[in-house]
Amino acid sequence: MTLRLEREGAIARLLIDRPERRNAMNQAMWELLPVLVREAMEDDAVRVLILASATPRMFCAGADIGEFAEKSGGEDWRVANQAAIRASQYALAHAPKPVIAAIDGDCVGGGCGLAIACDLRIASPDARLGITPAKLGIVYSLFDTRLLVDLVGPARAKRILFTGALASAEEALTIGLVDELAVDPMTAAMALAETIAGNAQHAVRSSKAIIRCILDGQTDDDAETLAMFRDAFTKPDFAEGVAAFREKRRPSF
Repeated sequence: MTLRLEREGAIARLLIDRPERRNAMNQAMWELLPVLVREAMEDDAVRVLILASATPRMFCAGADIGEFAEKSGGEDWRVANQAAIRASQYALAHAPKPVIAAIDGDCVGGGCGLAIACDLRIASPDARLGITPAKLGIVYSLFDTRLLVDLVGPARAKRILFTGALASAEEALTIGLVDELAVDPMTAAMALAETIAGNAQHAVRSSKAIIRCILDGQTDDDAETLAMFRDAFTKPDFAEGVAAFREKRRPSF
């Protein structure tokens, strides 16, 4: 299997496992990834999803260029490939539960596209990140490009896309392409996931939904976001949070 979903308590790991091709994503993998994300989201026991490589020192080399060369002459394939890549990134970006990318090693092209669709990114100090359409003569979609602009701003996004250069982990941290560096990104991601999983999930998921509304261009509350605020007071999490505060203990959500 080139992609698989593993569960450990409240945390699921979506692992890319194609080491012989540096985890390059082919069409079948692009089509499978949203299915596995949906499976994790529909599992009531799962509170956080981690996207990572099954093999150390290689996150994802991007799309399978060999497949591009072989099949991109057909318009039907190009349409299907574009749809599958978009569906993968959309599934991660719009997943109702938090998604963390644990980036160990190179994270390039479509691999970086997957990472920037996650909510948070933790990278190893020797990781390299880049988006390289300018070196291949291809164009990234607006949705894909907007994920990058949302993270690093338009000027830095232009530099990344125009040059196709790979950024070091330190540079990626400085410009906001990653959020944290850790010698063992998976261990750090698990620790972060456990912290998130221990909090009130209605609050966590509502916060993610509201941030997504902002990123999608919404500038003021609507009936749905106003209801999120009001309804929180009626949830069991609120009762437990207040009780724990009064009793000076850790809440159990």
